[in-house]
Amino acid sequence: MASNGTVQSPTNNPYGKTLADYLSRVDNFSIIESTLREGEQFANAFFDTEKKIEIAKALDDFGVEYIELTSPAASEQSRQDCAAIAALGLKAKILTHVRCHMDDARLAIETGVDGLDVVIGTSSYLREFSHGKNMDYITQQAIEVVNYIKSTGLEVRFSSEDSFRSDLVDLLNIYRTVDKLGVNRVGIADTVGCANPRQVYELVRTLRGVVSCDIECHFHNDTGCAIANAYAALEAGATHIDTSVLGIGERNGITPLGGLVARMYTANREYVMGKYKLDKLRELENLVADAVDIEVPFNNYVTGYCAFTHKAGIHAKAILNNPSTYEILKPEDFGMTRYVSIGHRLTGWNAVKSRVQQLGLELTDDQVKEVTARIKQMADIKPLGVEAVDHLLRQFHAAKSNGSTITAVAAS
Repeated sequence: MASNGTVQSPTNNPYGKTLADYLSRVDNFSIIESTLREGEQFANAFFDTEKKIEIAKALDDFGVEYIELTSPAASEQSRQDCAAIAALGLKAKILTHVRCHMDDARLAIETGVDGLDVVIGTSSYLREFSHGKNMDYITQQAIEVVNYIKSTGLEVRFSSEDSFRSDLVDLLNIYRTVDKLGVNRVGIADTVGCANPRQVYELVRTLRGVVSCDIECHFHNDTGCAIANAYAALEAGATHIDTSVLGIGERNGITPLGGLVARMYTANREYVMGKYKLDKLRELENLVADAVDIEVPFNNYVTGYCAFTHKAGIHAKAILNNPSTYEILKPEDFGMTRYVSIGHRLTGWNAVKSRVQQLGLELTDDQVKEVTARIKQMADIKPLGVEAVDHLLRQFHAAKSNGSTITAVAAS
């Protein structure tokens, strides 16, 4: 314990949990990957059976614990796809997401999935403008459906929808009811993305004191809080987080798989690396991006082309001395590489020196500083690509080696 009375982290990681967070599941969580359910609701998404199977296998290879599929009640093709993926024999458990209705439950059970994720809206908005049912009806329906699913021996999760705009007493009452029935998990859903991390922490911590089963959380990203909310939920005692690849889903989507993994890696690198094949992330994201006809964003967590690109001179110098100065993630752990950009007016001579050494050229520090000044001069007119910079460096080196006086150096 520190002299000021605060509890210090048990490791040297300042971003890890403290001993006081005894309910935290930051070091013990599971991912319910919903690209093939929530992701199908993305504006551009259309996955045929072959593509669904390819994505399911890739997710399984990455190491997610659960794969959630669109309800078989959505269409005949959805039913067939659900049965096909359930029959693959993947390591991940196969779930399907269904309304809290007996007909949906029966149809889903027939597909051979490992479990059912049951959901019904509990906010006043959804009770008035969606299904039109009161809480007494919802509770009775939940009891009937949950008991039926449990009688088949399958996993069952019961989730409210629009949880953060639902009455807290209503929520706790229905969660307590289904917990006593023996559900595997109860679910909290920020369906409209309105929650903030403090609200999430408080609700999950309250719920943790009410139910003994696991707690699953589903966060939409309408206001940019999905990853932070997911982390706060785990700190408060949640056990499962819903994700989708690249965060695709209804509207702005949900917690992105890559973003969540990056956040959790920062909290406990060894745990995350032991659970998931992080070097498969880029391949997985490229697969899904191609399937929904989008590009991986330039600033995407881990795999965006700028994620490990360093440009400013003082950043580049520090990175070359010790990458941890400006990188909290190790690119090599994700199968990525860093790139130090030098063809611009912000470049520094240390970064240029590193490139000179990579090219096997011999220049003194003063000569490196001289050629750096030339790069800056040219980059004031337009940025230089790596090939143009390398051409300039080789020309400069050749001129110095020949003892020539350099009046101009051209870059092609």
